[in-house]
Amino acid sequence: MTDLRGKTLVASGFHMPERGTVDELTDALITIGEDGAIISILRPGDADYEAEKRTLSAEGNLVTLPAGAFLLPGFVDLHVHAPQYPQLGQALDVPLEVWLHQYTFPLEARYADIAFAKRSYGLLVDDLLAGGTTTALYFATIHQDASRLLADICLERGQRALIGKVAMDNPDQCPDYYRDASPEAAIGGTQALIDYIHAHPDNGEALVRPVITPRFIPSCTDAALEGLGALAKSCGCHVQTHCSESDWAHGYVLERHGMTDTGSLERFGLLGRRSVLAHSNFLTPPDMETIRVRQAAVAHCPVSNAYFANAVFPLKAALEKGLHVGLGTDISGGPIGSMFDAMRGAIMVSRMLETGTDPNLPPEARSRQANSRVDFRDAFYLATTGGGIALDLPIGRFEPGYQFDALVIDTTAENGTIRLWDDLDRGEAILQKIIYTASKPNIATVWVGGRPTIQGHRTLA
Repeated sequence: MTDLRGKTLVASGFHMPERGTVDELTDALITIGEDGAIISILRPGDADYEAEKRTLSAEGNLVTLPAGAFLLPGFVDLHVHAPQYPQLGQALDVPLEVWLHQYTFPLEARYADIAFAKRSYGLLVDDLLAGGTTTALYFATIHQDASRLLADICLERGQRALIGKVAMDNPDQCPDYYRDASPEAAIGGTQALIDYIHAHPDNGEALVRPVITPRFIPSCTDAALEGLGALAKSCGCHVQTHCSESDWAHGYVLERHGMTDTGSLERFGLLGRRSVLAHSNFLTPPDMETIRVRQAAVAHCPVSNAYFANAVFPLKAALEKGLHVGLGTDISGGPIGSMFDAMRGAIMVSRMLETGTDPNLPPEARSRQANSRVDFRDAFYLATTGGGIALDLPIGRFEPGYQFDALVIDTTAENGTIRLWDDLDRGEAILQKIIYTASKPNIATVWVGGRPTIQGHRTLA
């Protein structure tokens, strides 16, 4: 598999610079700089296309994808609980607050064992990259050594990542065996990880970035939230947390602070352009407006919401209001690690929101929300461009100045699940089939910043 830095790729594929319009690339010349960013894109018919192609071929700097291979932007997963990977697909039959205390906190506490952390995090990063996730926004644990190890592994494997040491110091909601000892410990530990990532000798290109990570309001004291907000203002780092996820979490904040999660996060200085709010199912209209004005983003997690949120996030309404929205798998509240599954889940739940779900009621009485469905185009946009916008990073699309984070879908893979018919499938129809039917064997190659990260079933480039 070829390192594309300093080379030009001839590729057909798809991306969505703007919501609603798929841009199809056909034999495009994509030139990647030594820094991994796209320098230029030429298409057949452009004035310099043929001459440039001949020159590059003569110089040996041209790499060509074969027929049946399609280029997509790398996927951006906006919500991953990295330590929860070992329980993926387990413990999904209890309420959120039970799930946390009976299963999740005991598992996360095990990351005090660095050997356990190394095995778990290594598998997670490898599996996500193999599934086409080139950028992940990670919750880690309270442990400094394990959180640093996650950063080391992402740098070693070549995944773009944003990593936060979880802050959770509230003794009323966090167990004695797994919490920060004090607000000062939560804030100081966050600062220590920020310093480690910024000073990492292998992180000169800022492939990995630190994130201020109050787990959610119930797990943090007001002193910790205030200190983390001040830290966010001083360092300009990203912020991630959960927001109005479930009836219980939403109600808890209303009772404790007399306002919604959104209002409380804003009050503590945790709501800004680089804030990502996971779930956000119970946003009020004023909440949506506040998030829009602050230019924060929502990590829509459609699959995990079905298990723990008690509601469906009004995705289309948020998009039409102008909110920044991307997709998250929410490992392991969502029993998925694939952004293909997240895309399919977003489409499915939006249709249920529009049509209602109770067959014993007539259509007009099924708690329907009209005009709520999204299609494969919106789902693809959220998984790529939308994620890049949410993180305020130049990723998620093929444009000059953007990092060449990409995956190749091999529609002819022997063990793949895509079936194309020459007389039926052209243009957007191919992208639609990829989104609905692709599986891991169809992912042949993944690049982050032009550098290869995984090898598929056969060499394509």
